[in-house]
Amino acid sequence: MTARGAGADGASEASAPHQGVAAAPIVGPPEFVRGAPGFDLTPQLAVLLGGGTLDERTSAEAFEAIMTGATSQAEIAAFLALLAARGPTLDELVGAARVMRRHVQRVPTTIAPERLLDTAGTGGAPKTFNVSTAAAIVAAAGGAVVAKHGNRSRTGRGSAEVLAALGVDVDAEGARQSRCLDAAGVCFCFAIHHHPAARHAMPVRKALGFPTIFNLLGPLTNPAGAQRQLMGVYDRRFLRLLAGALARLGARHALVVHGGDGLDELSIGAPTFVAEVRDGAVREYELDPARLGLRRAEASSLAARDVDHAAALVRGVLSGGERGPHRDMTLLNAAAALFAAGVEPSIEAGLSAAAAAIDDGRAMATLARLIEASR
Repeated sequence: MTARGAGADGASEASAPHQGVAAAPIVGPPEFVRGAPGFDLTPQLAVLLGGGTLDERTSAEAFEAIMTGATSQAEIAAFLALLAARGPTLDELVGAARVMRRHVQRVPTTIAPERLLDTAGTGGAPKTFNVSTAAAIVAAAGGAVVAKHGNRSRTGRGSAEVLAALGVDVDAEGARQSRCLDAAGVCFCFAIHHHPAARHAMPVRKALGFPTIFNLLGPLTNPAGAQRQLMGVYDRRFLRLLAGALARLGARHALVVHGGDGLDELSIGAPTFVAEVRDGAVREYELDPARLGLRRAEASSLAARDVDHAAALVRGVLSGGERGPHRDMTLLNAAAALFAAGVEPSIEAGLSAAAAAIDDGRAMATLARLIEASR
């Protein structure tokens, strides 16, 4: 185990005195010496407390212990808090993601991972009416194959709650999820059913009450193995980090985005910061919705009062009845999804394709097939 600094790949810098220095054993009075059972996270904690970072292998060892219940909740809490205090490095994130991927309950689909798209984000940003869910359905209607990964939200308007209000069985097991992909081109992968190993850290995450590395790991661990992604992040500082992780983990094409108005979506209210991953390379740019011909709207105008209102807005967009900012926001994100999926050659082309998928009835038909196949 070594304490490491970060390079230009977007990982956090460690203080120079700790670079290349092995973790010193912690020596103290007998009351501080832990017993033999389980996996001892003390060496990793010592590195983090000293300002160092973990290499990919050592990070993976720590997360293997966490996800198999081999270490104490007190150690998990200290470990997650120390990582959150400075932000994880690329090595730390990739090591953790590889473990999370090994433990995921997979969707038993025969569709190749390089064809599959996910629109999961990190959450933690101001809540809209659940744009990623609407965009996933429109993208599927436009020809993408979408394994939508998601969860409940603290607001009660997460993708799981909204899809359930629309009539989708969000608790569908793997065989029905695979049937949804075949019948509708989209399925919902409810995170709580696909990541049983994460349960060991759940009480700690709830007790801490602030975002941890697990908020970044979820979108990196699609249960169907999707290698294409549209991922919104709640903090711009994670753009290049997550893009670098996706590149190292083998993503075919991905867009990691953060709205300049704080949204974890492509925004129509401000320029969006984008880190694009394509075949191992990462490039960054800004996307101005005005230059795409979209009307500007404040984030507050995209909020929903409750889950029923959010579901009604999604239904209104998909049916073509909603013609305001909710439609424009969906079109922009569906366009980016179609681009990431390789269905359209650009976001501009994706806008026209997404609008056509709504206006000719394919989006509502896709939702209807998803509901039927999920049940």
